Amino acid sequence: MQTIKTKIRTLIVDDMRLAREHIRQYLADDAEIEIIGECANGREAIKAINNERPNLVFLDVQMPGVDGFNVIEKIGIERMPTIVFVTAFDEFALKAFDANATDYLLKPFDEERITRAVARAKREIKLNHSSDFDERLRRVIQEVRTAPPKYLKRLAVKNASHIFILQTDEIDWIGAAGNYVELHAGRETHLIRERLSQLEQKLDPEKFARVHRSTIVRVDRIKMLHPLFNGDHLIVLHTGAKLNASRTYHEKLLSLLSE
Repeated sequence: MQTIKTKIRTLIVDDMRLAREHIRQYLADDAEIEIIGECANGREAIKAINNERPNLVFLDVQMPGVDGFNVIEKIGIERMPTIVFVTAFDEFALKAFDANATDYLLKPFDEERITRAVARAKREIKLNHSSDFDERLRRVIQEVRTAPPKYLKRLAVKNASHIFILQTDEIDWIGAAGNYVELHAGRETHLIRERLSQLEQKLDPEKFARVHRSTIVRVDRIKMLHPLFNGDHLIVLHTGAKLNASRTYHEKLLSLLSE
């Protein structure tokens, strides 16, 4: 067994700046930790891990494009440093982490939880990144990757100085805003960095429908449809919100509404 003679070179990977800041703040007073960098996406993480060779990585699982598991697969399990996953994953994935003794931080996380995760990571590093860790990591990836499709139940949303969890069942409709999307829930509107097309793939298609190239609506929030010109429709939600529905999506929307 090896002892830690130098500081633990630590990399923080998360597409949410506030999440990275929270982890950095929690680690600031740990004399054994040296934060060597931060990455905002999977491509940056791959480059940093290859170049900087950290001992420990806080790795966000759900990032647009190259996600956390893609990073591991690109680097190679045998070459990966010790990992603490950062996730807003569903219950199935959390059970996979737990069953394989792979540590994670469930957003939003607190100081007590990150302290336990760091303590476990230190033990793993002292064991010199055992082959057992590699096997556990393989099982986690296989279980999560081969699981039946799981649609988002919640989203981590930045709001002023904190991160909170928005249940997808609270969302009335979603609008595109460049590289961001606006989540409309009652009287509140929240902005997250993700393209509408990417988010659409993660939502339950029996609950959410694309009605326009820039709009997704929760089907059970629709109160009525008013026909417009050229086959387009005006959607009125129970909240009173009015949205345009393109004729391109009209037939699919009607089939959902009639179920």
